[in-house]
Amino acid sequence: GFFFALIFTPLKLSKYKTLNLVGNFYTTVIRGVPELLVIYLFFFGGSGAIMYVASIFGYYEYIEINAFITGSMAIGIISGAYSTEVFRGAIKSIDKGQFEAAKVLGINKFGQFYKIILPQMLRLAIPNLSNVWQITLKDTSLISVTGLVEIMRQSYIAAGSTRDPLFFYSFAAVLYLLLTYVSMKLINKLEVKYSR
Repeated sequence: GFFFALIFTPLKLSKYKTLNLVGNFYTTVIRGVPELLVIYLFFFGGSGAIMYVASIFGYYEYIEINAFITGSMAIGIISGAYSTEVFRGAIKSIDKGQFEAAKVLGINKFGQFYKIILPQMLRLAIPNLSNVWQITLKDTSLISVTGLVEIMRQSYIAAGSTRDPLFFYSFAAVLYLLLTYVSMKLINKLEVKYSR
């Protein structure tokens, strides 16, 4: 998701209308469609799209996409759309005087971004990115609908075979709670570091 945000944030902030339109289209569509639907589109539509492209080149056999790769891409694209908006908002919150001062000092574009904009952007973005991370972490449970064995799918299988759903779903809840707790502690340390 972070990778997609790095690609689409500059597009959303671009002065060029075409690039701006591409960035806005990405964030509007992905944030406007339910996460489960995005996963279904990637899982079921991905194979069809690849088979269509392969048929153009004369390959007509069935092509199956790896469920882990498909799920990871879907979750990454969903997370990227929200992260793009977080980064855009953080950059917009930086005072315009910072940009003007960097130009007056003669700092090149890369230096402006790396030394002036990025540290301030991270300070403003980390609290919101922690929310995106928590949502993304819990959205991984939706991938179980594709048959990929992750925490929720494993709980479902174990609950079905032992006929003890309360124990296994409670265990899954504890695992998710542990993952979110540990990640929040790490994110809080980052937040303290960048808020100096």
